[in-house]
Amino acid sequence: MTTATSATTSATVKAVSVTAVLTGLGSLLGFVRDLLLGMLFGADAGTDAFLVAWTIPETAAPLLIEGAMAFVLVPLFSRWIELGHDVRELVSATLPYLCLGLVALSLLTAAAAPWLVGVLAPGIPRPEMAVDCMRVASVTILTFGLAGYLSAALRSHQSFTAPAAIYVAYNVGIVACVVALREQGAYAAAVGVAAGGLGMVLVQAPAFLRRFGRPRRTARRVPLPVLAFLPVAVFTLARQCQVFVERFVGSSLPEGSISHLNYAQKIAQVPMVLSLIVATVSFPQLARAISAGDDRRARRRMARDLVAASAIVLPAAAALIVCAPDLVAVLLQYGAFTAADTEATAHIMRVYALGLLGQAVVGAVSRAYFCRTGSYWYPTAAMAAGLAVTVLLARPSWGTTGIAAANAAGITLTAVLLVAGLRRRVITLPPRAVAGPIGGLLPAATAAAGAGWAVRALTADLPELVRLAVTGAAIAAVFCAVAVATRAVTALTDDTPTRMRGRA
Repeated sequence: MTTATSATTSATVKAVSVTAVLTGLGSLLGFVRDLLLGMLFGADAGTDAFLVAWTIPETAAPLLIEGAMAFVLVPLFSRWIELGHDVRELVSATLPYLCLGLVALSLLTAAAAPWLVGVLAPGIPRPEMAVDCMRVASVTILTFGLAGYLSAALRSHQSFTAPAAIYVAYNVGIVACVVALREQGAYAAAVGVAAGGLGMVLVQAPAFLRRFGRPRRTARRVPLPVLAFLPVAVFTLARQCQVFVERFVGSSLPEGSISHLNYAQKIAQVPMVLSLIVATVSFPQLARAISAGDDRRARRRMARDLVAASAIVLPAAAALIVCAPDLVAVLLQYGAFTAADTEATAHIMRVYALGLLGQAVVGAVSRAYFCRTGSYWYPTAAMAAGLAVTVLLARPSWGTTGIAAANAAGITLTAVLLVAGLRRRVITLPPRAVAGPIGGLLPAATAAAGAGWAVRALTADLPELVRLAVTGAAIAAVFCAVAVATRAVTALTDDTPTRMRGRA
C-alpha cells in the first residue's frame, strides 16, 4: 500500500469513526427525546396536533439535509474543487438564491398551514393547535436547507465532524425546549423543533467560515443545479412515499398497527443508517472520481462502499431477526407499552430486517447516479418500480406483516435495478464485482443467525437484557469468524475488489 493510499485510508477511518460516534450520540438523544415526549405529554389530542405538524420537518429532512441537497451539492462542490476553483466564488453564486427560495417556501408553508392540516388530518380534535405548531415548524425548511448546504460544502472539503454533529444539536434543542416550556404542552416540542433546526446551522457555521471564509464574488459562470435538483427531489420523495403507503394502509387495520409499524421501522433502520456512514464520508471522493472520468477509482470506491455497508447491515439483520422480542422489550416495554405491543412490534421488525440490505444498497448506489449528468432520472424510475411493488403487495387483508414484507420487497427490487444500471449509465461496475464479496458475507450472516438462535434458546431463563447482550455477542463473533475464514471482507482492504483484479 503506497504512502498516499495509507494516508487516504487513515483519514477515511478517522472520518468514519468521528461520524459514527456523533451519529450514534444523535440517535441516542433522539430516543431520549421520544421517551421524554411520551413521559411528559402522553398520547392525547395535543401530541396528535404536534405530530401532524412534525410532518413538515420529517419531509424536509430527507430533501434538504441527507437526501436531495447532498446528492446535488456534494458533486457540485467536488467538481468545483477538482477544477481548482475558489469555493468562495461558488458559495457567493449559489447561497443567496438558495436562501431566497427557502425563505419563500417557509412563508408559503406557514400561510398554507390550515389547508395542510385539513389535508393531512381532517378529523384531528385540535386543528388550531396543529396549525400553530406547523407554523412554528415551517421555519425548519429554511434552517434544514441551510444546514444541508453547509454540510455538503464541508463534506466536499473533507470536513466531517461538524456535519455529523447536526442531529446532536437538533435533539438537544428539542429536549431543552420541552423541559423548559413543558407547561405549554406539546407546543413546546414544536418550539424545540424550530430551535433544533437553528442549532443545526449554528453548529456548522464556525467550521464553514474557518474553511472557506467570506463569500467572494466572481465573473466566472456558475451553473446553478436547479434542473438537477428536480429528479433528486422526486427520487427522495418517492422513497419517503413507502412510509406514507404504510400509514395509509395501516389506518384500516386494528388500533395500534401504525404505531407498531413505526416503532419497528425506527429500530430496524438504525443499522441501515450506520451502514451508510462509510458511503457518506466517501461520497466526495466518489463524486471527484466520476467528475474526473477516473472510472477505475470510482469503481473501486463504489465496490468498497457496498461491501462495507453489507458487512455492517447483514450481521445487524441477523441480530434483529433473532433478538427482536428482547430488543423491543428492553427499549420500549415501559408504562403503556405492553407485552402484546412488544410481540407485535418484534414480529414486524423481523420482516423489515429482510429488506435492510436493499435499503443500504439503495443508499450507497443512488449517490453515483447524481454525480453524472444524464443519469439523474434512472434512480427515480427504479424507485418508482419499487414503490409500485410496495403498493401492490401492501394489502389490509395481509395485515402488518404484509405491509412490512411489501416494504422489503419494494426496496430490494429498487436495489437490484440500481446496481444493474450502474454499468451502462455511470461506471463499469459488473454486478458480479459486488455480488461476489456480498455473496461471501451472506453465509457468515446465516451462520451467525443460527448461532444466535441456539444461544438465545440456551439463555431463555436469563433476564432480557442479559440474554440480548449474550446473544448479540455470539452473533457478532460467529459472523466475524466466518467472514474472515472465507476471506469475504478482503474487498475492504485490497486496492481492487476480488472479482475485479486484473480487469481494471
